[in-house]
Amino acid sequence: MIEGPQLTDLDKATNNMVLIEATNPRGEALAIAMRLRQAAEDGHTAALITPDRMLTRQVSAALDRWDILPDDSAGQPLQLSPPGRFLRHVAELFCKTLAGDSLLTLLKHPLTHDGGARGDHLRHSRELELQLRNYGPPFPDGACFDQFGANREIMDGWTNWLNDHFADQVVETHLPLTEWVFRLRSLAEAIASGSQTDGAGTLWDKKAGREALKVIQELETEASHGGEMSSRDFVDLLGALLSQGEVRDRDAPHGRIMIWGTLEARVQGADLVILGGLNEGSWPEAAKPDPWLNRQLRNQAGLLLPERRIGLSAHDFQQAIAAPEVWITRAVRSDDSDTVASRWLNRLCNLLDGLPDQHGPDVLRAMRERGQKWLDWAEALETPTQTPPALRPSPRPPVFARPRRLTITEIPRLIRDPYAIYAKHVLRLKVLNPLVRVPDALLRGIVVHEVFEHFIKESLDKPTLLTRDHLLQKSRDLLEEHVPWPVARCLWLSRVNRISGDFIQAEQTRRLSSRPIAFEAKGEARLDPLDFTIACRADRIDEDDRGFLHLYDYKTGAPPSETQQMKFEKQLLIEAAMAEEGAFKDIGPREVSRALFIGLGTTMKEVRAPLDKDPPAKVWDDLRQLIGAYFEPDQGYTSRRMLHLDSDHSDFDHLARFGEWDRSATPDPEDLT
Repeated sequence: MIEGPQLTDLDKATNNMVLIEATNPRGEALAIAMRLRQAAEDGHTAALITPDRMLTRQVSAALDRWDILPDDSAGQPLQLSPPGRFLRHVAELFCKTLAGDSLLTLLKHPLTHDGGARGDHLRHSRELELQLRNYGPPFPDGACFDQFGANREIMDGWTNWLNDHFADQVVETHLPLTEWVFRLRSLAEAIASGSQTDGAGTLWDKKAGREALKVIQELETEASHGGEMSSRDFVDLLGALLSQGEVRDRDAPHGRIMIWGTLEARVQGADLVILGGLNEGSWPEAAKPDPWLNRQLRNQAGLLLPERRIGLSAHDFQQAIAAPEVWITRAVRSDDSDTVASRWLNRLCNLLDGLPDQHGPDVLRAMRERGQKWLDWAEALETPTQTPPALRPSPRPPVFARPRRLTITEIPRLIRDPYAIYAKHVLRLKVLNPLVRVPDALLRGIVVHEVFEHFIKESLDKPTLLTRDHLLQKSRDLLEEHVPWPVARCLWLSRVNRISGDFIQAEQTRRLSSRPIAFEAKGEARLDPLDFTIACRADRIDEDDRGFLHLYDYKTGAPPSETQQMKFEKQLLIEAAMAEEGAFKDIGPREVSRALFIGLGTTMKEVRAPLDKDPPAKVWDDLRQLIGAYFEPDQGYTSRRMLHLDSDHSDFDHLARFGEWDRSATPDPEDLT
């Protein structure tokens, strides 16, 4: 109140000051990075001073797009360095069963198999990944590795190296800390060196490796005092020790772009100083409460008060803001809430706002305008290039390139989403299975089909086995064999148990009039005069006393209604037509008396195929007409032509760029050559 009115030449004092008030931390970091880039181009020294380590990481990431590596005085946490991550991944092998994702994480790590022949190692790793995605198992073991190496050329010792250092590494007992450290170091060095050499590869090379080795050696020295612990406790201990280390100068940083903490900034200067993260709780940092002594007791004991750090932080701010050129930056809002400006920034703004006679508000407005210019540039840098939205695709490939063979399960897809047929059979694209296998609906359908197939087969010769107990026992055996997830086994077994009584009662009724003659029967038939083959695999075919066929299709989901079968879900109707056309060679052409979906979901449900409303002869003619339409040059494979729901997902929606158009968009035919 006394000294403020005596201040003069505020415009000259703030001429080299810029105030950045970004809407979010990303905008603040990008504006800072752009200014640091300009300083690097102009040959000036520039320093970002902030206690906010998250902000420094965001600025470093933004500078990376221009290949600028700032000289960060805080360095990189050791646990986030390549050796730190590698050691933590190796230690995790002791804790939990090896899964596909954790195996590939280690195999693709830059320090793995770095002792020699790394190119062959990466090639084998990619082939192993494809096998795990396509065929599993979800938890790779020694048998999986042996099977992988049996049918292809593998460099000597690679499969044995996998078996020895990745399979069966879980330790369920408590071990002394000395044993844990020995196992970790031995296993890490063996994985790093690879199958062709001994030693430790490049694990302990470079500065990060030397720092990690120092931590391991110190742990070896003191491990005799650690006692026994579980594998999880050891992993937590290792992570805590690595988190205390730091790696500085990990690469060759830029000589003029620095990131300092408030302590390092006390004895250094730069042409441009950026004070970042000026929010309460960050600068100054909130005082940490003492859980043992209150302020009065600390004062009586001669200990420093927590507020002393705030005074030191004020001194750091006072010294840094006296640089030749200063940027003051903050984010108005964090990721989840509004922020409060730092008390020193608040006082600076209040002071300028309270000096209208010296043009203080105009000076503050000019500082903000200079900052807003950089914020606008940052927003423009982040704005994506506007491109016209894609049209709804309806490609028309040459007739000779169109598919000549489909299965009956693909006919509903041809009706509802022809583009998926085009992508699969014309472009020959396949969906990449997830690496992390889960007990999904597809696996449940496969296992449940196998359960009921085995159960029906075994009860044919021994009708006494047509019981609920035998069905549940068969379910337990096959679930144990094919489903490695205990929770999924229990849930799926309970579903079988729920429907077992109804299924057995219905099966006894079916046996009175017919008898199974084929399971998983393969069949195919040609659609004359078209050069086209339709193929199928019938879940179950029964024959009655009159020689008529009864077709059954197991569904673990909801069976389609008669209305859906009449329009879209025609696979069972087509199967009946194929049976009458003689598609099953071992059975020959027979008249189909009945076709039935047997729902094996949470409740048992039977849905008949409407053979009386849509007889096999008509179905066959309709199928010929449908396939013939796609042999016409002007017929396109339209994306999402008639899906049941807008929320239904297609495997090739991203290829069709669905979302840039919707179901109301007109298809855009495109002739392909």
